[in-house]
Amino acid sequence: MTSATRRTLGYLLAAGGIAGFVYGLDAVGLNPISLLETGLLAMTPLALAAVGECLNEKAGVVNIGLEGILLITAVAGVWFAELFGNGVMGILGGALIGGVLGFALGAISVYGKADQIIAGIGLNVFALGFVPFLLISLWAFPGIHLFPGELMVPRILTSFGQFSPVTLVAIALAVLAHLLLHRTVLGFRIQAVGEKPEAADVAGVRVDWLRLFTSTLGGALCGVGGAFLPLGWFGGVVKEISAGRGFIALACVVFAGLEPLLALAAAFLFGFVDGLASAVAVTPGVKERIPFYFVSMLPYATTLVVVALVIGRRRFPRTVGRPYVRE
Repeated sequence: MTSATRRTLGYLLAAGGIAGFVYGLDAVGLNPISLLETGLLAMTPLALAAVGECLNEKAGVVNIGLEGILLITAVAGVWFAELFGNGVMGILGGALIGGVLGFALGAISVYGKADQIIAGIGLNVFALGFVPFLLISLWAFPGIHLFPGELMVPRILTSFGQFSPVTLVAIALAVLAHLLLHRTVLGFRIQAVGEKPEAADVAGVRVDWLRLFTSTLGGALCGVGGAFLPLGWFGGVVKEISAGRGFIALACVVFAGLEPLLALAAAFLFGFVDGLASAVAVTPGVKERIPFYFVSMLPYATTLVVVALVIGRRRFPRTVGRPYVRE
């Protein structure tokens, strides 16, 4: 059997599996279109954070503070949206704050030579206390803030359902990140800085500037994902709004081996499971048969299983997580 035949057979089997799965969903009372809508919404913040982190780690810097960035930029995005009276401005505000946080972590890692894991943990812990403080300081109400519905980012209505334009942007950014890494001089330099920073330095590449650039870009993309949570999905902000999605985004990065398109696919997988859990929990006739807490743990259980299966099979840049010291 030739490789082309095997590939065609694989596509046919995959199409048949998807068709059977969709039929099964419909048979048990779950609406496949509604499930797709929810899955794509859940995918969006994961994809944005994961694609940004892929670029970041390709340059040799690890940011495990994605959870903290999602939390802080969710609040910041709502504040910007209310300040300017526009949800899109809130998304841009989230990108700005996320970029600032990414820049700060990058500067600590590149110039301060700090342990990148500890710095990321510090950001996550800081966000846990800072976000409730922000909620009280900005809106004098702890734990939750609801904003006017007109500040939500409008969705695009199609014959296949309604989708957020931010979702389309996330997909486009994953494609652009892939092209950047594999089709441009800048992308080759980013990979060189993560793999052999000393060689890149000798060739005249500013290792510190490039790592700082990718850290800022990764933080900005994560910030868009954080602002999207309230402004494009939930319609309000709570102090636990990220709900571990920053860590799931890191799982997408590990699954993808730092490849943006694979990270997008992983984000869709986890987002679909998240959407499936939400749909099962509210669908009459289904929620009575499946325990709610079992359904709620599905996204996180899927994360553990996927990471356990691939963690030893992925190769990461040689100097990832290690600061570069010029000799």
